[in-house]
Amino acid sequence: MLWKARSAGAVLKIIPARVQAAGTAHAASSVKSTVFPSLCPSQPDSKCRHGTIISKKGFPKQGLLKEKSVMKKEHIRNVAIIAHVDHGKTTLLNSMLKQTGAFRARREVEDRVMDSMALEKERGITIAAKNTAVEYKGVKINIVDTPGHADFGGEVERSLNMVDGAILLVDASEGPLPQTRFVLKKALERDLPVILVINKIDRPDARIAEVISETYDLFIDLDAREHQIEFPVLYTNAKTGVSHKKQGDGSSNLEPLLQAIIDTIPPPTGDDEANLQFLVTNLDYDPYVGQIAVGRLQAGKLEMNGTYTLCAANGNHGGVKLSALYSFYGLTKKPTAQAEAGDIIALAGVDGVKIGDTISSAANPEALPRLVVDEPTVSMVFYVNDGPFAGRDGKYLTSRHLLERLEKEALRNVAVRIRKLARTDAFEVCGRGELQMAVLIETMRREGFEMTVSKPQVITKKVDGKIYEPVERLFIDIPEEFVGRITEKLSGRKGRLESLINKGSSRVSMEFLIPSRGLIGFRSQFLTDTKGGGVMNSLLEDYAPWFGSIPQRSTGALVADRTGRVTAYASYAMEDRGEMLVDIGTEVYAGMIVGERNRPQDLIVNIVKEKKLTNMRASNADATVILRPPRILSLDQAIEFIAGDELVEVTPHNVRLRKMELDTSKRQMKARKED
Repeated sequence: MLWKARSAGAVLKIIPARVQAAGTAHAASSVKSTVFPSLCPSQPDSKCRHGTIISKKGFPKQGLLKEKSVMKKEHIRNVAIIAHVDHGKTTLLNSMLKQTGAFRARREVEDRVMDSMALEKERGITIAAKNTAVEYKGVKINIVDTPGHADFGGEVERSLNMVDGAILLVDASEGPLPQTRFVLKKALERDLPVILVINKIDRPDARIAEVISETYDLFIDLDAREHQIEFPVLYTNAKTGVSHKKQGDGSSNLEPLLQAIIDTIPPPTGDDEANLQFLVTNLDYDPYVGQIAVGRLQAGKLEMNGTYTLCAANGNHGGVKLSALYSFYGLTKKPTAQAEAGDIIALAGVDGVKIGDTISSAANPEALPRLVVDEPTVSMVFYVNDGPFAGRDGKYLTSRHLLERLEKEALRNVAVRIRKLARTDAFEVCGRGELQMAVLIETMRREGFEMTVSKPQVITKKVDGKIYEPVERLFIDIPEEFVGRITEKLSGRKGRLESLINKGSSRVSMEFLIPSRGLIGFRSQFLTDTKGGGVMNSLLEDYAPWFGSIPQRSTGALVADRTGRVTAYASYAMEDRGEMLVDIGTEVYAGMIVGERNRPQDLIVNIVKEKKLTNMRASNADATVILRPPRILSLDQAIEFIAGDELVEVTPHNVRLRKMELDTSKRQMKARKED
């Protein structure tokens, strides 16, 4: 086959000559390991000579295990479920939990039970990676449910550090999408075996053969090696809990998939007698035992009554004792007296533990390499709320509260970075995208925080004295009548059309390369222009030289000039000046944005003006006026809407838009100076 010939060519180019012969011995490579002193691609030769295990494929095994009696743990499998957003990962896991007896008989189980956060249930997406385990034929299968959105890619990268293989879920109609490429690339970089699962095979528009072909093409595009391309393919309907090795084979449950996991995913290797090494990959919290560290035990045994050393970024801290030790089963953590190498476990009682730390033996502490994830691409400034209505809703208002909460988030999520600024009441928060930032802000407001946040900005790099900015590959699927309008909008934002495919079903797929700056604030405009019929996904491609200025919002704002409540009389006067963003009766203050103007400049308005009442009878009766309903913005839409000199004020009960400088005269003086 063509793909096999191409992949073989790729193998000859990238695998060293003395390792090529071992490429065919893939099945045996999980049984024996050999130390090759000079073939470690990620560590210096000196470290490799001291015993980094290199598999017969020529790549380092998980961790820095010593070449002793390394055992295969045949009764354990560690696997992650990876996919693009909304392709059915959590639904499939729900069915696996049901069919393996993880729930009590007659227990009513909600849909997507693993999405336990309130925000996950509301948005219908997975935000944080979660661990569970099922048992099948005496084998414990540890499963990590990962997010599907690119903004939460850091969760995927961390999760892949714990597992020995991955289930790649692809929608039978949509096929591989941008996040599919991202998660698969990360899995292939770690040389993980992959099981391809074509989900939603019951869709009337399913195109299974084409999707499999597209997935093979994706593997080749990502320079997959020959043994990685030879993956098993299964067909599932996650909602009904059915999987097939071959279509129409009569299967009525998920046994073919569970058996494929046991047959395809190699068992973890580890020596229970070796020096203890446990890498902290995730953090959880329990009100009874406090902070919980989750990760994979790479080597040695962990026991409740032992004494250990915490290998942190700032040095080793001895005398560590555990207050709790858990293994995963179903939706619960089961207390256990000891844990063996190769298992995914959770422990409590370690003060100050952070993601990337290693828990090792007290006598001979050895740290594993710290976790490394892709750098953040977007930043926002979080300010203490200094508006006139500050303190009305929230419990946590000060800079101390704000900094403590942001630092706590950075500990729990390695994709988030916090930078202190010259101002003591402002902090720069760096992350992967607008959605990740919006989820953090929404979580904080529900916890009782008040703050104001700035417009998202891209994080640039300096290379040889030149400024480079992130560039994203944008994938859109739209009705064909909107092609001209969307192309015009994206070209104005420095986008470059890479491909256009007319599917013949009145829909068109388009691919653009565009600076990340050009996508800030574009999503809501895109949905408006396509009348809700467009689908848009993006993926970080690379960094490129600065593209110059990019136009953002082309309209001005209607800004209130005094405190009061919005009146119908004043709102009616704004009908021909723009669109209202606040409802009648809303309390406003000077400098607060109450509407979007239909011209580029801002307009200062008296939105609290009332009709003058006298005791004189009017010669004509008041006409009944029907006002257009206001466009109330959600938090995500508000972040997209604001300009560079505006802020979003966030409190537990309100989302307000305001000018950075509330005083009208000061704003006008600043504008004159800039001109």
